[in-house]
Amino acid sequence: MKGLGELERSIMDIIWAQSSPVTAREVGRLISDRDLAPTTVMTVLDRLTRKGFLVRTRDGRAWRYAPAESRDAYVAELMLEALDLTGDRSAALTRFAQAVTGTEADILRRALTGLEEELEDE
Repeated sequence: MKGLGELERSIMDIIWAQSSPVTAREVGRLISDRDLAPTTVMTVLDRLTRKGFLVRTRDGRAWRYAPAESRDAYVAELMLEALDLTGDRSAALTRFAQAVTGTEADILRRALTGLEEELEDE
């Protein structure tokens, strides 16, 4: 998965926060912390679509953009890519497990238990 630049990440944050697909004009209004030309917003949305982060559908003369995956799926993919960078996955996973909070460890434990149960049922 290709990474996101700063502006791409800002735009994805906006789109992930929406409950329905948005137009480039709507994104431009929502990214109020920057003074961006409408063409810049459209260029970034097109780039994010080509990278596979967004899907777009025609709505009259405009396009509506929606995330191809959830933010959680994106972050999980980043974590897996980071894990691939290590020469020792076991050591990296152990270090990660030591760094999470007790609540986060409980969440991981429940997720792993659920996966084990699914595998047993197959």
